[in-house]
Amino acid sequence: MDVEEEPVRDYDEDDDLLVNEHEVEAMIGVDDSEAEEDQDDLAPLPLPPSEARASRVWPDVATERAQRYQREIQAIRERFEDEVDLHDTTMVSEYAEEIFEYMADLEEAVMPNPDYMDGQNEISWSMRQTLVDWLLQVHLRYHMLPETLWIAVNIVDRFLTKRVVSLVKLQLVGVTAMFIAAKYEEILAPSVEEFVYMTEKGYTKEEILKGERIMLQTLDFQVSHYCSPYSWMRKISKADDYDIQTRTLSKFLTEVTLLDHRFLRVKPSLVAAVGMYCARKMLGGNWNEAFVFFSGYTEEQLIPGHDMLVQKLTEDNFHRQYVCKKYANKKFLKASVFAIDWAKNNINGSDDSQDSMILAE
Repeated sequence: MDVEEEPVRDYDEDDDLLVNEHEVEAMIGVDDSEAEEDQDDLAPLPLPPSEARASRVWPDVATERAQRYQREIQAIRERFEDEVDLHDTTMVSEYAEEIFEYMADLEEAVMPNPDYMDGQNEISWSMRQTLVDWLLQVHLRYHMLPETLWIAVNIVDRFLTKRVVSLVKLQLVGVTAMFIAAKYEEILAPSVEEFVYMTEKGYTKEEILKGERIMLQTLDFQVSHYCSPYSWMRKISKADDYDIQTRTLSKFLTEVTLLDHRFLRVKPSLVAAVGMYCARKMLGGNWNEAFVFFSGYTEEQLIPGHDMLVQKLTEDNFHRQYVCKKYANKKFLKASVFAIDWAKNNINGSDDSQDSMILAE
């Protein structure tokens, strides 16, 4: 917003806050004529009543069971020998352990409120799924990095945690989040004009740039704190020497979690472990000590997440989601076709042997 020059005067913080508040109103679709009647919509979202009942981070297990998990993992860490390749500069073995410890410390700080939809008036979880599926299309169309997609969805959820958004502005929130994520992650990010084109000129360049400022202010400019499951997946993949089929299938399964709001409670490291575990199970592998060592999770901890993923894959018409069309390509070994068929056979209790994924020619 342009500000006209005025004579020098004392700085009034209240005036500045008022300007920012008006900008937020415009971003989220609050009508000035209704401002006095809808004062509650202008403030950050209050915690919903369910917050007191449901745990913010999943899974919420008893202390005794959590301690048992830690003892099992610690025992494996003590006897498992990790063969460190000092010549593999991409794994930075000298610093890897400290890096992942730091990432683990940041995980919960950048997780959205999993019940934020309780405070929204016009949007629903199904609308969020539609928005994320559209972001997947935009992401693939412009060949952006995987982390860009994950950061964008995380920004959307954290923003909706703090602000009430009208339905007509929901796509603006999504495209602005992708714009921010691309500028942060990409070497050559799409221009703002290209993002206007993505929305079929549903929003102007000025609206996106204004939305960028409002969104960053709302999130206190915390973008780099989020580490996607892909970072953890690269570590876990060392357990099977980076098997291409397991890795590709797990990528599809972790992207499916973006569409399922139940996984908002799940930390990125656990999302990666669930995706890898589910891929291993579909391909007939087991969750051996190497996977426990590199993931930090036992099989018992991952079974509930696996069941949630299988349930999601068997939803009516789920194969029509863009993420399924994306991974139905031979480039991705037709991972979505294989996973959905496996899930349906598994749900139906079929004992038929599964064909392996079709490799790209």
